[in-house]
Amino acid sequence: MLALSIEKFMKYIFSFLTICLSLQLSAQIHLPGFFSDNMVLQRNAEVNFWGWSKRGGTVRIIPSWSKDTVTTKVSGYGRFDVKLKTPEAGGPHSITILSGSESKVVNNVLIGEVWLCSGQSNMQWNSNNKLQEMLDELPRAHNPKVRLLQISNIAATSPQINVFDSWKECNPASAKGFSAIGYFIGKQLAKELDIPIGIINSSWGGTPAELWTPAKYIENDPEFLKNAKAFKPSASKPHEYATLWNAMIYPLVGYKIAGAFWYQGESNVDTYSSYSRLFSTMIKSWREAWGYEFPFYYVQIAPYDYKSKPEEQKGALLREQQVQTLVVPKTGMAVITDLVPDVKNIHPTRKREVAERLAQLALAEVYGRSMVDYKSPIYKSHKVEGNKIIVEFDYLEGSLQVKGNKITDLYIADDSRNFVPADYKIEKNKLIVFSKQIKNPVAVRFGFTDTSMPNLFNSKGLPVSPFRTDNW
Repeated sequence: MLALSIEKFMKYIFSFLTICLSLQLSAQIHLPGFFSDNMVLQRNAEVNFWGWSKRGGTVRIIPSWSKDTVTTKVSGYGRFDVKLKTPEAGGPHSITILSGSESKVVNNVLIGEVWLCSGQSNMQWNSNNKLQEMLDELPRAHNPKVRLLQISNIAATSPQINVFDSWKECNPASAKGFSAIGYFIGKQLAKELDIPIGIINSSWGGTPAELWTPAKYIENDPEFLKNAKAFKPSASKPHEYATLWNAMIYPLVGYKIAGAFWYQGESNVDTYSSYSRLFSTMIKSWREAWGYEFPFYYVQIAPYDYKSKPEEQKGALLREQQVQTLVVPKTGMAVITDLVPDVKNIHPTRKREVAERLAQLALAEVYGRSMVDYKSPIYKSHKVEGNKIIVEFDYLEGSLQVKGNKITDLYIADDSRNFVPADYKIEKNKLIVFSKQIKNPVAVRFGFTDTSMPNLFNSKGLPVSPFRTDNW
């Protein structure tokens, strides 16, 4: 018997399951895996609720928080869709689904805030990876206000309608193996907002962004398609574009979320030049699928030794592309150049602080918490005045501060393009850069290498994002 490829095998499995589901629909009510006991629904919203039942039949939905029964017809495809109005945060509640003589009850439902976490291994990293922060946290991970939905690592060559996973109450058993960043975000939001929080973790290590983007967007862009076709098969992960969108994101489309957190980019350093376009396209495609412009917050990749050539620092160039993505509305970026104990380890171990920076973005911009300098400063503009270059920043209300005796990884150059270590002055929110060796300066670079961990921060201790003023 010929061996099947992983992709073909998964396609046969999904086809088999679809056939089995069709055979059972005549007598039973079926819900997607994520409409399960322990789930969280978005508060004060009109949320989508759907499933499958006998074709042409009538389905009645009775949420315990409402006096109203929602009634709908099942389509010829065996699917029903309704909208449920959710109340203020609270619970637990139940949802009863009736179809003919059949009934199903979803119990222990909370109403609160739902966030989707996605990306590659740094989002996925957890206690099973011997991450000490999570190993220390597990014994005290009992938090009934936080619910966790772990999406299985499954890829598919066509869009899927279901997942094999269900919601769990947060406890040592469910937190074990769950995204550390996702867990700590959920813990912080639940504490700060004092409401239930649902965290969906849909991430897979070593995966480029093309795999998380719908096929039509890759196929309609020659550069995206060329890059995607260059991915090599692997025994540990899929390599075809759109396959993770199909199996790990598309089934969730319609499930009301407050927003998304994303940590990815390391697998795109070799194709950095188109990453901002690709990443922006991916964000827009997800929002288009959901039908609204939800907030999207992401992590700038950490310093790491990619073994780049001196003239081509791929990690630094990818980080620059991530900065450029900030032009997309309702996005924000956490900078973590100061959270890396070892640039030889592509998985920095300080995940709690990464989560705190992401959560701060949501608390300030989604939940209206009053905060100053909750974002890392981003290069805005510069001007040359005599032998000095004056640099200004976005997202900077207070003063710049240096941790140490002198700013590290700060360089200046004239039109020879020969960068030399720079001196500087700080005037509140401006950085004035100069050098005795450069009489006619043209450009400044700050932390612009793969492994730089510079020491310039805002008033709240958030690092300034690496930048360059040139395009050399």
